[in-house]
Amino acid sequence: MAYFQSKPTAGRHFLQIPGPSNVPDRVLRAIDNPTMDHRGPDFGVFGKGVLEKIRHVFKTQGPVVIYPASGTGAWEAALVNTLSPGDRVLMCETGWFAHLWHEIASRLGL
Repeated sequence: MAYFQSKPTAGRHFLQIPGPSNVPDRVLRAIDNPTMDHRGPDFGVFGKGVLEKIRHVFKTQGPVVIYPASGTGAWEAALVNTLSPGDRVLMCETGWFAHLWHEIASRLGL
């Protein structure tokens, strides 16, 4: 179905409902910028600034740690930093998320 507008209006149509919604032009322009190399020196400077300012967001004076990995990387970190190979764990497999969690735990000898 084509979008129908009874009266022509100037500018780009911008839908403002809870969602799904159009992406604002300023966001589309930002997406068009080159990606920063996450292993380069500029990213280190950027990251340091983010970590300093994010304390305000979390209302803490202590350091904030951002874990640079996928969700499964965080799962693995949680398991290897709290358990040891041979430890027993109880899991309820109730879906794909739980299945993958079980698979990672098994590979780690848990």
